[in-house]
Amino acid sequence: MTTNNVEQEIISIISDVSGFEPEEIKPDTNLQNELEIDSIKAIEITVAIEKKFKIQVRDEDVPNITTLKQAVELVNTLISQKDANA
Repeated sequence: MTTNNVEQEIISIISDVSGFEPEEIKPDTNLQNELEIDSIKAIEITVAIEKKFKIQVRDEDVPNITTLKQAVELVNTLISQKDANA
C-alpha cells in the first residue's frame, strides 16, 4: 500500500470520527486543536486504523500522534515491520 493510499484511508477514518470534511484534513492539521479530537475519539481512530491496516498501535504511541502526517508515518512504519516479520 502506498503512502498516499495510507494517507487517504486515515483521512477517511478521521473524517468519519471527527465529522470534519476530508478536504479540511491536511498533513499538518493538529488533530486535537483543529479537529477537536479528544482522547475518546483518538481511541476510536486508533482502533479503526488497527482494523483497517491489520496492525497493532502501542498505547504509548497514541498521545504522540498529533497530526495526520505523524499518523501516516506511524502506520507506514508498523506496516513495514509487519511485512518484514511475515
